[in-house]
Amino acid sequence: MTEVNASPRVGGWTRLVTARPRLSLLVALVVTALAVLAGSGVADRLGAGGWEDPAAESTRATKTLEREFPGSQPNFLLLLDAGGASVDDPAVAAEAERLTERLAGERGVTGIGSYWRSGAPALRSEDGHEALIAARITGDEKTAGETLERIAHHYRGVHGPAEVTVGGPVAVRHEMQAIIQEDLTRAELIALPVTLVLLVMVFGSAVAALLPLGIGIVAILGTNAILRGLTELTDVSVFAINLTTALGLGLAIDYALFIVRRFREELSTGADPVTAIGTTLRTAGRTVLFSALTVAVSLAAMLVFPQYFLRSFAYAGIAVVLLAAAAALILLPAALVLLGHRVDSWDLRRAFRRGRRPKPAGEEGRAWARTATLVMRRAPFFALGTTAVLVLLGLPFLGVKFGTADDRQLPSSSESHAVQQHIREGFPGSPGGGLEVLAEGRATKAQYGAYKERIARLPDAARVDGPLVKGDSAYFTVLPKGEAVGEPAQRLVGELRELRAPFGTQVTGTAAVLVDSKDAIGKRLPLAAVFITIVTLLLVFLLTGSVLIPVQAVVLNALSLTAMFGAVVWVFQDGHLSGLLGFTSPGSIETTLPVLMFCVAFGLSMDYGVFLLSRIKEEYDHTGDHDRAVRHGLQRTGGLISAAAVILAVVMVAIGTSRVTNTKMLGLGIALAVLMDAMIVRSLLVPAVMRLTGGATWWAPGPLRRFHARFGLTEGEEPAPAREAEPARDKVGARG
Repeated sequence: MTEVNASPRVGGWTRLVTARPRLSLLVALVVTALAVLAGSGVADRLGAGGWEDPAAESTRATKTLEREFPGSQPNFLLLLDAGGASVDDPAVAAEAERLTERLAGERGVTGIGSYWRSGAPALRSEDGHEALIAARITGDEKTAGETLERIAHHYRGVHGPAEVTVGGPVAVRHEMQAIIQEDLTRAELIALPVTLVLLVMVFGSAVAALLPLGIGIVAILGTNAILRGLTELTDVSVFAINLTTALGLGLAIDYALFIVRRFREELSTGADPVTAIGTTLRTAGRTVLFSALTVAVSLAAMLVFPQYFLRSFAYAGIAVVLLAAAAALILLPAALVLLGHRVDSWDLRRAFRRGRRPKPAGEEGRAWARTATLVMRRAPFFALGTTAVLVLLGLPFLGVKFGTADDRQLPSSSESHAVQQHIREGFPGSPGGGLEVLAEGRATKAQYGAYKERIARLPDAARVDGPLVKGDSAYFTVLPKGEAVGEPAQRLVGELRELRAPFGTQVTGTAAVLVDSKDAIGKRLPLAAVFITIVTLLLVFLLTGSVLIPVQAVVLNALSLTAMFGAVVWVFQDGHLSGLLGFTSPGSIETTLPVLMFCVAFGLSMDYGVFLLSRIKEEYDHTGDHDRAVRHGLQRTGGLISAAAVILAVVMVAIGTSRVTNTKMLGLGIALAVLMDAMIVRSLLVPAVMRLTGGATWWAPGPLRRFHARFGLTEGEEPAPAREAEPARDKVGARG
C-alpha cells in the first residue's frame, strides 16, 4: 500500500466555492432562470422516432421511395367503418371518394390512394365492413406532426354512412409524443413529494432534505436548456426527457446525500463549517466527481451507435450527470457553509424519538457492520449463493426476441393503436407490413417480369405486387409469410438482397429496418463494451490503486443487471403481468432498449460501487486492515446507498407509470436493477468476494503502484505508514 499525502488544510477549491457563498447562490439562481427560458418548449421540438440506422440500405431506399413513389410509403391512414353495411355500398363509396378528393387537396399531403380507387384487396377488411384511405404527409417529424394537427380533426368522426378514425405512423408518433409529455408531468407530481418524504426520513431535517431536491431541479432545468440547443443541430428523441428527470433527481440526491452526510459527520467532530466543507470536498467531493465520470462514461458509450434514439440518451445523460455533479460540488457547499449547524434544523423525526438519544456518529450503521461480519464469515456461501440467484433471474433473457417499436407502445385506448390493431386483425396480408424492393436502372418489361417470378419462388414470400415504374426506377411490394417482423420476414430480407437482378436493388420495409438496426447494433456493440470496460477499469484503478478491484467492479456490476434483463423478457416480451401493468405485449423487445438499459443501469451501479469502494479505500489507507476496511465501508455507506437506491427507484417507478411501453420498461427495469445492485450486490456479493480475495485485493505491480501514487485519487487524512499489502489473516473466521 502506498502512502497517501493529503493535507488537512482547506484547499483551493474549498476557498473558491466558499469565499462568497451568497454570490454563488445568486449566480446559480440567475443561471437557472435563464435555463428555464432557454429550455422552454423543448418537448415540442423532440422526435418520437430514431430507431433506424440513417446509413442503412433500408433507410436509403425509404428516402428514395418517399421522393419518387410517395404512394409506396403511406404514413397517414383513414379507417372508414361502414357499420353493418358493406364498404362497396354506393353511399359509402361516394362518401369515401369525397374524403379522398378532399385529402388530395390538403397542403403537405401526397401519394393518395384508397380501396375505392385501386380495388386492392389489402385495403379492405375481410368482413367487408371497413376499408382504408392512405396518403403520405411530407416533411420531417415536426412538419408532419404540424400537418397532422391541422387536418386530422376535419376527418375524424362520422361522415355520412361511415365513421372515420385516424391512424398511421405519423399519428402514432404524434400521439406518443403527447402522451409522454403528459406522463412525465404526472411522474414528476408523483416522484417529488414521495422523494421529499423519503429524504426527510433519511436526514430527519427538512432543511437537509430540501437541498438534494434543489440540486436535482437545477440539473434538470439546465439539461432541458442543453437539449433545446441540441435540437437546432441534430435530432433528439422525446424519450430523453424521461431520462433527464430520472437521472437529474436520482443522481442529485445520491451526490447530495453523500456530501451532506459527510458534512454532518465532520460537524459532529467539532469542526467549524468551512473546515468541515474542506474535509467533505477532499473526501466525499472527490468521490462524487469520480462517480459522475464513471456514470458519464457508461452513457457516452451510446454515442457509438448511429440511431439518434440512443444518441439522445447520451446527450441528455452526460449533461444531467455533469450538471448534477457541478451543482453538488459548487452550489451545495456554498449552501452548507451558510447553513452551518442549521442544516439539522426542522428535525421532523423528533416527535417519534422522544426519550431516545440520537446515536453518536460512530455508532451509526452498526447493523450494516454486523451484516458485513456475517457475510465475510460465510463468504463462499454468500458469493456462490447470490451469484446463482442472479444468474437464475437472468435466464429468461436467453429467449429474447428483438423487434421494432410500433403502435403497441401506446395504450389500447389510443386511436392510432386501435386503427393499427383493426388492420392487423381484420385485413388480409398485413397492409403496411410488406417489404419494398426498389429497382434502379434501365430495364425492360420482360426483365421486370422475370425478376418478379424469381421473387415469387422465394420460400418466405407470400405474394408479390408490382412493379410500379417511373422512368428508370420501379418498385415491387413483397408480402412475407407470417408476421411483418417475424423470422420468415427477416429471412426474406436476406433472400431478396441476395437475389440477382439486371438492375440495382435495395430492400426496405419494417422487417428490413429491423434487420439493419440489429446489424448496426451488433457491429458497434463490441466497441461500446470495450470502451466502457477499459475506461471503467482505468477509473476504478485510479480510485483504488488495485488491479483486482477494477476487474471485480466490472464483473459484479454486469452481474447485477441480470435480474433486470430477465424481467424485461419475462414481463414485456412474454406478456406476464401485462394486465396489471397496463400494456400490450408485442411479443418482442425493441432492439435498442437493452443497450440503453445496460448503459444506464451499469452507470448507476458504478455510482454506488464508487461510493462503497472509496470509503473502503479510505479506511484501508488509514489502518491497513482489509477486513476492518470492508466492514467500515459497508457500515458508513450501506444505509446511504440503500436510501439512495430506494429514492432513485421511486423516481424510476414514477417514470414507469407511463402509458408508453418503452418508457414503462425503462423505468421499471432500471428501478429493479438499482434495488438489486444496492440490496444484493453491494450488501452481500461485494463484501463476500472481497473477503475471499483478502489482502491480495490491493495488490498492483510496482510500475502501476507508482502510476497510481502520481495520478490516482487519494482521500482521507493521517494515513497509516506505507507498507506493502499482505494477505490478511482470517480475523473474521477466527472470531466466528
